Amino acid sequence: MENATKPSHAKLADVDLRLLRVFAEIVHANGFSAAQANLGMTQATISAHMRHLEERLGVRLCERGRGGFYLTDEGRQVHSAMLDLFGSIDRFQSAVSEAQGELSGDLSFGTVDAMVTNHSLNLHLAIAEFCNEAPRLRLSIDIAAPQVLSQGILNGRYQIVLMPEQRLLGQTHAINIYDERQNLYCGRAHPLFSVPDHTITEKLLAEQDFAGRTYMAQTQICGVDFNWRAVTAHMEGTLMLLLSGAFIGFLPQHFAEQEVRNGQLRVLAPDRMAFDDTFQIVYPRERPTRAAELLAQAVLRRQHS
Repeated sequence: MENATKPSHAKLADVDLRLLRVFAEIVHANGFSAAQANLGMTQATISAHMRHLEERLGVRLCERGRGGFYLTDEGRQVHSAMLDLFGSIDRFQSAVSEAQGELSGDLSFGTVDAMVTNHSLNLHLAIAEFCNEAPRLRLSIDIAAPQVLSQGILNGRYQIVLMPEQRLLGQTHAINIYDERQNLYCGRAHPLFSVPDHTITEKLLAEQDFAGRTYMAQTQICGVDFNWRAVTAHMEGTLMLLLSGAFIGFLPQHFAEQEVRNGQLRVLAPDRMAFDDTFQIVYPRERPTRAAELLAQAVLRRQHS
């Protein structure tokens, strides 16, 4: 870093924590401009905070400019250590509040998108119950792709996550919640929209442009080698691709239901082209916070309410 001062090796101060939280939001938003709204700061103020943090640490954390935003190698190391630090702080605050006989502080909860339309899960009722039982606790909800949630629960960014089943290390405890039916769909403008199901063969499906998910392996699905021509990490992204009429792809049945009723989507060969995703509540195996356990219990109780 040009003109960087050498780090002082002083103890971590409150100002460093504030600057690190600004850095965390910038990385989460993938850029200075995108972080302005959540931080409530101008881009100039954010830039000043980042310069101050880099001066205190003595390293260049990120590059920003016409080439876009990206972390340096040192920035990735600091960001990883920062997430561990914040996770430890959250666990400490939770332990103190539990010792005091009450739940306060923060609970970081991560989940995938397209949860609101799942009326078997009733996540909104679980959140209402949780907030009623822990009124002094501040709940932070983040919507992210499964691979982000997996990494986040391991590095301490999240205290609890709800996501499709993942192969995680033994550092976590997972509770199976429900199975989500995934059907194959196309939009009204797609050539297959009016084709009878009995004439839809695996060969015909393999010839169509397919919209897949960034976190899925490009292997056979329901016996078909799909022609992956687009990918997205979120269900809303898949829905937009399908409504364009250019792609076929899988969506959760509950999420696509309204568009099917409106005549904008069509289910393709549901007797053959469907699978179930097992969803899990996941939290750290060692010393999970009482707040995380409380939310998990609320989710379990509110299924099918």
